[in-house]
Amino acid sequence: MDGFKSIRFKESTVKRFRAFSKKMAKSYSECLESIMDFFEWHGLNPSQKFAKSIIQEILKNRARTDTSIKRNEATIAIIRDIEINQTKPNNAMLLSLFGENIKDKKPVRKERKRVEKEKDLVAEIEITVPKIRYERLSEKMQNLTRDYGHILGNVELVKGSFGKEYLRLNISKSELEKFKRTLKSNT
Repeated sequence: MDGFKSIRFKESTVKRFRAFSKKMAKSYSECLESIMDFFEWHGLNPSQKFAKSIIQEILKNRARTDTSIKRNEATIAIIRDIEINQTKPNNAMLLSLFGENIKDKKPVRKERKRVEKEKDLVAEIEITVPKIRYERLSEKMQNLTRDYGHILGNVELVKGSFGKEYLRLNISKSELEKFKRTLKSNT
């Protein structure tokens, strides 16, 4: 069994630690152990600015992830190359020895090379619109369709005795002003 030792702290620090310890652990020793473990496991130095050390850890993890992805992709490329250049010709020779007709079979499709990961990610991102916004937009669309249907219903072709034919809009000035205001508010 471990013995207990005492350490001298400022009274304000002791009060703060006791309050913190009640939230985190059953005893003061467990709380202090978990705090020290946290800093050791994550490689953080409390005397440095905390944000800098966290950013450094994130960058280290990102670099590790990038290198592991590159290694995995290289391994996959090697395996595919072996499959294409070594395994398939050997299988074809064995099948020809046993009398199987290889030419009747369709050729194996080659895999396309990846162009850029970012383009693939952009294509995969699904654009979603909130339901309320969708309902409002569909309501506006219905109103605009109704209004322009009304306008087109009031257009007539007029053949003049002199000159070209022209279109006449049979609506009042107030209706025209209303449509102009609606158009400005929707843009």
